Amino acid sequence: MPPPTRLPASGRAPLGRSALRGVDTVKVVATGTLIFLIIGGAGIAVLALALLGTELLHFGHADVDGPISVETVAGFAGAFGFGAAIVNELLGARTPGMVVGAVVGGVLAAVPTGWLASRLSRAARNMRTDPTPTRDDLVGALGLVVTPVPVDGYGEVRIRLAGQPVKLSARADQPIPIGAQVFVVQALSETSVQVETY
Repeated sequence: MPPPTRLPASGRAPLGRSALRGVDTVKVVATGTLIFLIIGGAGIAVLALALLGTELLHFGHADVDGPISVETVAGFAGAFGFGAAIVNELLGARTPGMVVGAVVGGVLAAVPTGWLASRLSRAARNMRTDPTPTRDDLVGALGLVVTPVPVDGYGEVRIRLAGQPVKLSARADQPIPIGAQVFVVQALSETSVQVETY
């Protein structure tokens, strides 16, 4: 009769070699995936900051971006990390060859994403916009008196400038009551104008 098996102090039977190998593989897969996910998350965070226009990521002059933009590198890193994590989980990454396969999968996902991030950020930077309105743009604008304009002082008028309502101080050669329609004949400053009724 074989001698009785002694249980360890924990009360559980000892694990065999095959069970330990499974535990090690799970830890390796989880560690590799975690590293890839951290790379992907960091890339996405930097990409979000760069696309939202924060100047935290520019060193030196803000218009100097170098041959590769921050958005391109961040998009590449984000897609690489998440792509490699997906491939790593699908392959199980039990061998160095499988980890290399996960890296290759990450690169295959990252190259088009980096290119797309580069194109989109360049398009956003070079987008045509309307010029900023100046005081010269006030002349000829139509408006409405919101505070009566006296002869020897200032009242207030509301005009539309570049589609936006703007309230300005106004002078006139004759008194103008509230609610009267006016047009700007001269811009006295950035915030005050000379008006006449029409």
